[in-house]
Amino acid sequence: MKLSASILALALGLAASLAMAAEPIVIKFSHVVAPNTPKGKAADYFKKIAEERTKGAVKVEVYPNSQLYKDREEMEALQIGAVQMLAPSLAKFGPLGVRAFELYDLPYIFPNKETLYRVMDGDIGKKLFGMLNAKGISGLAYWDNGFKQMSANKPIKTVADFKGLKMRIQSSKVLEAQMKAMGANPQVMAFSEVYSALQQGVVDGTENPMSNLYTQKMHEVQKYLTLSDHGYLGYAVIVNKGFWDGLPADIRATLNKAMADATVYERKIAQDENDDSLAAVKKAGTTEIYVLPYKDRVLWHQAMLPVHKEFEEKIGRDLIQAAYNVAAQVEKEKAAAATAPAQKDKPGPTKTKK
Repeated sequence: MKLSASILALALGLAASLAMAAEPIVIKFSHVVAPNTPKGKAADYFKKIAEERTKGAVKVEVYPNSQLYKDREEMEALQIGAVQMLAPSLAKFGPLGVRAFELYDLPYIFPNKETLYRVMDGDIGKKLFGMLNAKGISGLAYWDNGFKQMSANKPIKTVADFKGLKMRIQSSKVLEAQMKAMGANPQVMAFSEVYSALQQGVVDGTENPMSNLYTQKMHEVQKYLTLSDHGYLGYAVIVNKGFWDGLPADIRATLNKAMADATVYERKIAQDENDDSLAAVKKAGTTEIYVLPYKDRVLWHQAMLPVHKEFEEKIGRDLIQAAYNVAAQVEKEKAAAATAPAQKDKPGPTKTKK
C-alpha cells in the first residue's frame, strides 16, 4: 500500500514536471505603431513563424500602438525584463546613452537605400549593436521604414518657410539640431501623442515616413506635405540580453533564423507600404502634396549639413566618415555599371590585313 502511494506520488510529480516543461516561453513584443505599418506587419509575421518553427515552445505576444509602454518608457521596461522584445526607432538609443546610433538621424546621410542597407548590415551596423551589450540589450536586426517627409499646417518649400514653426521630433539631439538649423522650434513628444497635438495646434508640423503619417491619420490634421527624403526612420529589433542568452541554444537559433526571415519580409514591404500610403493621402484630398525639386533639395541639404560637423565628437568622426565611404563606393559602382554596356558595345580595334 505504501509502495502504491509512493508510485502515485512519483507519477503525480512527474506529470507536474512535464506540465511545467510544456509551458511555452513567452516573448512580449511591444511597439508604438499601428499593426498595419511595416513594423506592425513584420512583428505579426515574426510571431507567426516563430511559433510555428518552435512548434509551440515559444509564444510571442505582440502589443502594438503603445498598448503597454510609450516611447519614453519602453526601453526601461526592456532592461528590467517587463518585456522581452522591442523595435524602437534608431533615434531612441541616443537618450539611452549610446550616442553613436544618432548616425542614423543625420540629415541626408544616406543618399539611397543601397547605402543605407550596406551601413546597417555591414561593419558599422554590427559595431553599433555591440555597444548595446553594456546596457543589457542585444540587437537582432534592423528594420526599415523609409525616408522621412515634412508636414505642417503651412506650405514648407524653402528653408525660410520653417522659421518659427513648432515641429514635433523624437527625443534626439541630432533631430533637435536639424530643426534648429532650418529655423524651426523642435518639440520632443511621444509618438502616441502627436495626432492630438497636431489637431489642437500644440505643434505645427512633424516629420515621418508616409506609412506612419497615413496610418496615424496625421494627414487629416496636416494641410501640407513636402516630399523631401531629408532623413531616415528605421528600427532596431532588440531583446533583453539576459533573457535572450538564457534561452536554450536550439530555441535561440530557431528564433534568430525567424528574425532574419522576418527582416527580409519587412524590408520588402516597407517601400510598398510607403508608396500605398502616399497614394492614399493623395486620394483623401485633405493634404496638399509638394515634391521638393532638386535645386531646393540642395539648399535644404546645405542648411542641414553643419549638423554632421556638430555631432562628430558625439557620434564618432570615424563612423560618419565610414558612412560617407559607403555612399561613395555605391556611387562608384553605379557609375561603373552605367558605363559598362557602352564599353561592351564599343567596337574593338580594326585588324589590318597583311
